[in-house]
Amino acid sequence: MNLLNLLDKMCPDTKNSDEKEMFFSRREAFHRFGDMSKKVAMAAVPLGILSALPKVAKADTASLIEVLNYALTLEHLEYRYYQMGIDAGVIDGADTAIFEKIRDHELAHVNFLTEVVGNVLGGEPVMEPEFDFTASGNFSPFTDYPTFLALSQAFEDTGVRAYKGQAGNVMENDVVLTAALSIHSVEARHASMVRRLRTKKGHDTVKGWITGDSIGSLPAATQAIYAGEDNVMHGGADVVQLTGIDSDAVTEGWDEPLNKDQVLGIASLFLA
Repeated sequence: MNLLNLLDKMCPDTKNSDEKEMFFSRREAFHRFGDMSKKVAMAAVPLGILSALPKVAKADTASLIEVLNYALTLEHLEYRYYQMGIDAGVIDGADTAIFEKIRDHELAHVNFLTEVVGNVLGGEPVMEPEFDFTASGNFSPFTDYPTFLALSQAFEDTGVRAYKGQAGNVMENDVVLTAALSIHSVEARHASMVRRLRTKKGHDTVKGWITGDSIGSLPAATQAIYAGEDNVMHGGADVVQLTGIDSDAVTEGWDEPLNKDQVLGIASLFLA
C-alpha cells in the first residue's frame, strides 16, 4: 500500500504523491496487515464524534481533563515541531509531502483534544507552551535534516508509548478511550514511517518498530524513550519461554507504556 495513499485514507484532504514507500505497523513483526482497511484508525477524529460523548460525573470529568490536557501538550509539541521544520525548509523536497501530512494529523489532534476539553468537558484546554527544539543548543533540527529526522523519531516513539500509558485512565469513558486509541494508532504509523525513512536514507538500521530497548544511532540522551521496551513478560507469562520465539522478536510485538512522569521528563528537555 502506498504510504501517502494510506495516510490519505486517514486524513484525505492532502494532495497525492508518487512516494512508493511501503508502510506497515510494528505488528509486521508477526504478520502484515491483510485487512488494513479494517484496522487503520482515523487520523483526524471527526468533531461529529463529540456528540456521542456520554456525560460523566464531576470527578471523572476532572480526571479526563487532566489526561487529555497531558495528551494535548504532546500534540502541541509534535504539531509545532513539524510546522517549524516545514517553515525552515530543512526537509528534503521529496519528503515534504510526508511531513505535511503528518503535520496535518497533529493539528487535527490538537483541535480535537482542545474541543473535547473545552466545549465538551467544560475544562480549560492547556495552551501551547514555548518550545526549544534545540534543547538548549544541543540539537539543530531546523538546519540539519538528519537531526530533524532523529528528533521526529524520538517524539513519535514517545507519543506511542505515552498514549498507551494513559489508556487505563480513560477506560470509564468508551468514546474518549476509542478516540485516544485511534490517535495512538496514528502516532504509531507516524513513528514507523519516520524510522523507515531514516533507514532508507542511511542514517540508521532500525526497523519500523522498536527492537528491545535499542536506540539505534540516536544520541544516548534518548535512552529514556526506549527504557523498558525489552520487556518479554505479558499476562504474567514469559512469552519467550512460552512460544520459543527469540526475545528480540517478542519485544517487537508490543509497545510498552510510559507513565506521565516519564513522558514529561522527556518532553521537558524541549520546553523553553
